[in-house]
Amino acid sequence: MAVKIRLTRQGGKKKPFYRIVVADSEAPRDGSFIEVVGNYNPMTEPPKVTLKDDRISFWLGKGAVPTDTVRQLLKKNQRSEKAA
Repeated sequence: MAVKIRLTRQGGKKKPFYRIVVADSEAPRDGSFIEVVGNYNPMTEPPKVTLKDDRISFWLGKGAVPTDTVRQLLKKNQRSEKAA
């Protein structure tokens, strides 16, 4: 079973809100998932990202592969933590 860390869309029409989840790579975008490891709200200024760093590290250690978008969010979050 290949596992990915990816976004699932929540929220209403024209008001997107995303969960960052660990899911089987063959599951549909908004389908079943294993665990929620964060949130991403692009509608705030600046966009707000909330992550469970310990769980993300756990799943990356188990071989989970983040999608390109999630990889960018993780990098931005690491840079902002180092700056603070």
